[in-house]
Amino acid sequence: MARMHSRSKGKAGSNKPAKDLKKAWVRYEPSEVEMLVVKLAKEGNTASLIGIKLRDIYGIPSVKSICGKSISQILKEKNLGKKIPDDLTALFKKVISIKKHLESNHKDETAKRGLILTESKIRRLVKYYKRTGVLPMSWKYDPDKLGFYLE
Repeated sequence: MARMHSRSKGKAGSNKPAKDLKKAWVRYEPSEVEMLVVKLAKEGNTASLIGIKLRDIYGIPSVKSICGKSISQILKEKNLGKKIPDDLTALFKKVISIKKHLESNHKDETAKRGLILTESKIRRLVKYYKRTGVLPMSWKYDPDKLGFYLE
């Protein structure tokens, strides 16, 4: 299968192991891991950043293998989840940075194309999240209100 916005094909990328078992060297219990996730979320970290910090600082390779649920599921249970998913907010930040770049570089056609591709990615994701019930059906993407979505 080809990449989304290029003609190249490829299979590069890391794969998780087939069996999702708790590693013997992990010294944390499921309740301790959940407390760490909640503590890091209250500091203002996103779910992906929480996973990176748990891996690098605490040596927890996979929250799902220890607790049986993902970081975002734990945050939802504790009512700490965000209204807009992390991948969508990352795309919003990318659009803001491209627009800021285009203000000073009007003739950058590559950046204009990147803006178009990123906004189309946002629209596809919004359509998917509405269909799956993550976002309400009345939610609408407006490129002029990007700062409002990130708050």
